[in-house]
Amino acid sequence: MKKIRYIITFLLLSNGVFAQLQTYKRGLASFDKGQYDLAIKDLSKVTNIAESEKANLNYKIAEAYRLSNRWVEAIPYYEKAFEAKLMIPEAHFHYAFALKAAGKYEQALKELQQFIDAKSTIKAYNEKAYREVNSLRLIGELKQKQTDITFSNLSAINTAGAEFSPVVLGDELIFTASRKSKTYSNGLPYVGLYKSRFARTMEEMSKPEKFSNAIFDEERNEGTPAFSPDGKTMIYARGNTGKRKDFSPDMDLYISRYVNGTGWTEPSYVSASDSASWDGSPAFSRDGKTIYFASNRPGGFGGIDLYRVNMDASGRFGNPVNMGKEINTAGDEMFPYVSEDGKLYFASDGHPGLGKLDLFVAIRSGGKITVENMGLPYNSNMDDFGLVMRKNGDVFFSSNRAGGKGDDDIYYYEAPKQTELADATPLIPRSTPDSLSKPLEIKTVRYFLAGTIYTKNANNQNVPLDSATVKILATGQDEPLKEIITQKDGKFGPIAVQEDNDYVILGSKKNYLAKREDFSMYGRTIPQSLLTKAITDTTFFTSLNLEEITLDKTFRVENIYYDLDKWDIRPDAALELNKLVQILVDNPTIKIELGSHTDARATEIYNLRLSQRRAESAVNYIVSKGIDRARITAKGYGESELLIRNAKTEDEHQTNRRTEFKIIEIE
Repeated sequence: MKKIRYIITFLLLSNGVFAQLQTYKRGLASFDKGQYDLAIKDLSKVTNIAESEKANLNYKIAEAYRLSNRWVEAIPYYEKAFEAKLMIPEAHFHYAFALKAAGKYEQALKELQQFIDAKSTIKAYNEKAYREVNSLRLIGELKQKQTDITFSNLSAINTAGAEFSPVVLGDELIFTASRKSKTYSNGLPYVGLYKSRFARTMEEMSKPEKFSNAIFDEERNEGTPAFSPDGKTMIYARGNTGKRKDFSPDMDLYISRYVNGTGWTEPSYVSASDSASWDGSPAFSRDGKTIYFASNRPGGFGGIDLYRVNMDASGRFGNPVNMGKEINTAGDEMFPYVSEDGKLYFASDGHPGLGKLDLFVAIRSGGKITVENMGLPYNSNMDDFGLVMRKNGDVFFSSNRAGGKGDDDIYYYEAPKQTELADATPLIPRSTPDSLSKPLEIKTVRYFLAGTIYTKNANNQNVPLDSATVKILATGQDEPLKEIITQKDGKFGPIAVQEDNDYVILGSKKNYLAKREDFSMYGRTIPQSLLTKAITDTTFFTSLNLEEITLDKTFRVENIYYDLDKWDIRPDAALELNKLVQILVDNPTIKIELGSHTDARATEIYNLRLSQRRAESAVNYIVSKGIDRARITAKGYGESELLIRNAKTEDEHQTNRRTEFKIIEIE
């Protein structure tokens, strides 16, 4: 009887483990499809999983929350992933912004600094991290920038779903909301356009209804409309249906015109839109001849940028133009709006702000565009975006700040009745701090780069290296901008560098391995708000550690992974092998052996043959990049030099599966 009970218990436990594994796989599949709610639902049920998968499980849940714009909910799962030894540097980057969304600014700054110190190779993340470090140092000042008005939740319209991107059209407020009966592949309702008529007070606005039957598709996302000054032309964003027949993977811009007696026409595709990119949140200039919109099309500054495009009287569009680095950052710039007095307002998470998306106004002074954060109460530690105004001084915007009805809500400021004049000055320029309305004093920063060349002594301590040659090159250039020989202290610089430029620091000395390191000025620009003098000099410091060339010394090549039982060079492996190519280019006098190692989970002879094929494949790749084959030898070691004997976890097996090179000859 005991034996039967044992067998039954074993079968139940086995079935439970199998069910958990299936739930885990289903959750990962939903995540890969962008179905984040479904992914969270399944992954949160997984409680019995191998230790080696716990980091990935919690990381995927955190990412699902982040990618569905629920940053605060992601925090505990990032923390669990880190506790489980998650080794993905970008996770600290996203975790920092989640902490900022929760108002934990000091902790966010610490995480960002940790990410920067890890020297990520993701340029856009690096730039945004540098910008955000400056932004977090401005939090105290941004909190002091506050107007004396109060915003209220537009409860006559808002629900537990999402209501956002309000726009005024005559005596109606048009807005975007997630109210359709059909749901997208992620399980959330499609968004559409709705309208509500203004009344004597905001609380008495009419019950929302569809904006137009001609512009309402139950199986599409439709939203963020913009209307021409005469109200007869509308441009808005329309997404695909999530079905395979749709060629566009994201949102595109569409145009519709109002015909008296008929209503809005069938929308048509805007030629300035890019079907391979995300295009949305359009806005008209005050004369109706220019369209501003947001897009993640190639060629921008990173993330989503603001663009402008001209439209003639017949509705033909010119070529879109990026609005430049004064407006756009490595983050997202979205939801542009042009006020009656011609000021450009927009939302951004790349400029110094209090939370995720903050509201900003662009000001031109002395031929230079400066972007100003609008401060409290416009901004919070969450998303604040989609600002518009009525001529009478009423202000509307969207936010998912605490205290709302659910998701994104619309907030409003109702101007005093005495300001209801046709030519009334918009509220915002009068109520924002003086710094937004008076001419700005543009301060100048001169940037420099300096550093130290080190090497390791017998005690593995850093010691300055004299007589080393340091070359500063612009990225992609062979001729150095500056060449310096270090003195006994190993120091070089300061060397003048320019904003938003990329550089390479190349250090070399006879009998030492030459080494290069990238240095980017993107994102390092100091905000005007932090400057106290007309001219400020600031120097960035870096260092290079040169290793003495020693025969048979082994160097590990990071992240050279192969698919199971294969030896083809994957794209991620190619990135690492390119670094080895550069080492051989910078050190033309060395010859190396490239060695490949496997784990011990197959037969010894099989692993030996597999490792030899992998080593030869890597050598062939390096030779294809112009390196003389005589300088590099392929060697497969199989499982003969395991770093971890009796490896059990996948991480331990991965440690044993590695690619290394060693110097075997110096010419």
